[in-house]
Amino acid sequence: MPSATGEKLWIIPDGYIPELSSGTLTSHESICVLNTSSEEALINITIFFEDRAPLEDIQEVVAGRRTKHIRTSTLATKEGTPIPLGVPYAIEVQSNIPIIVQYSRLDSTQAENALMSVIAFPIKS
Repeated sequence: MPSATGEKLWIIPDGYIPELSSGTLTSHESICVLNTSSEEALINITIFFEDRAPLEDIQEVVAGRRTKHIRTSTLATKEGTPIPLGVPYAIEVQSNIPIIVQYSRLDSTQAENALMSVIAFPIKS
């Protein structure tokens, strides 16, 4: 059985979903998760803000030997509270097994689109 690669805790300090987009593409962000293990990864996401309490216990599952691109605009708490548009935030991604986390942002607020993609910051377990 293939073993898990990566870490169990990842931090993405810069999140932001624009309120408006221009052109045909919608601005969005994705938490890109790679699970190299045969076991499914149980993901718990926390969203932190500058001026309000965090959104906690947002659950996702990534099947074994798979990748999953999780759009932050689709995330919500169990009560249905989504990440607000136009508000800076940070992301904590915790997993029950080691995973790899990448973060991508497509900003289409200007006439020229901008794409950013970075590896999240892993916290050694």
